[in-house]
Amino acid sequence: MSLALVLGVSVIGLLAAALLAWEIVRQDAGTEAMRRISRAIRVGAMTFLRTEYTVIAVFVAAAFAVLWLAAQREVAVAFLAGAFASGLAGWLGMSIATQANVRTTHAAHTSLRAALHIAFSSGMVMGLCVVSLGLGGVALLYQLFGDPQALFGFSFGASSIALFARVGGGIFTKAADVGADLVGKVEAGIPEDDPRNPAVVADNVGDNVGDVAGMGADLFESYVGAIIATMALGASLPASGGGSDLVLLPLYLSGCGLIGSLVGRLFVRTSDEAKLTAALFRGLVVASVVFLGLAYAVMDRLDLAFVSKHGRAVEDRQLAVNPDDRELARAEVEIGRRGLQARPEDLLEVHDSGGLLP
Repeated sequence: MSLALVLGVSVIGLLAAALLAWEIVRQDAGTEAMRRISRAIRVGAMTFLRTEYTVIAVFVAAAFAVLWLAAQREVAVAFLAGAFASGLAGWLGMSIATQANVRTTHAAHTSLRAALHIAFSSGMVMGLCVVSLGLGGVALLYQLFGDPQALFGFSFGASSIALFARVGGGIFTKAADVGADLVGKVEAGIPEDDPRNPAVVADNVGDNVGDVAGMGADLFESYVGAIIATMALGASLPASGGGSDLVLLPLYLSGCGLIGSLVGRLFVRTSDEAKLTAALFRGLVVASVVFLGLAYAVMDRLDLAFVSKHGRAVEDRQLAVNPDDRELARAEVEIGRRGLQARPEDLLEVHDSGGLLP
């Protein structure tokens, strides 16, 4: 297996996101009044995001310059790539979410199944962008640099965007929510979320900014951080090297998860409001089963060790770094299985007896 396969899966995820986005924008956006309100929310959300990204760009440029001047050029490039990928995922997700909202509302007038399809597809676009850009970015940088340590810059860049997007979006969300309630319900005496209250538009802008762009950046940072940390752990093991299967395994398993999600989405459908939770759970179960099957196939293809029901490792090469020490490693496994403590004198005795345990 190679990183080209991981990059291919990432491209498939982006293509699937593009297909879902194209399918969403083709749906009817409802009446002129619905379009007008939706347009105001969309313009406000994208304006906020554009302003926020302009401010974040100053910090990203300064951090990049510091890393570059500190002779950490690979880390600097990875940092810039992480910030760009996180921001791009948030921008794409926000763009589709603000268009899907009104289409979901209009579809719900006639069909719960259609409304669920649009809403879930909108969430899938954001999720696929986060996963595909994160997975593809990590795989591409590892292909270029070949060092898991350099990838920490990618996680740092993603964390920088998450910090500003999550906190900034959250503050705007709460401020707009409180302002809309004070002006509308307290001062004007009109119902909550009444479109006659201009602050309601700001409130909905805040919901999109915080829950889509902010949460998306947060998830992107957590996702790539988990992958990079696991790769670094794999590189630190004695049996692994810079290009070992243990280092690349997190990328392969993440690709399996992406494929499982694409398959599981096909099973999220229902026309009964009482079965919405069951539909979502069914998609989760299918995705999990597909992931487990693919993960088993990947582990088997990479010839990594599984432990049998007798507690004995299958592959000799996973038991010891040095082939000459295989019998000692097998003895450690056997003694551990019996609940004993492997003392040095026991292992020497095993070695002298030809690797046989009494």
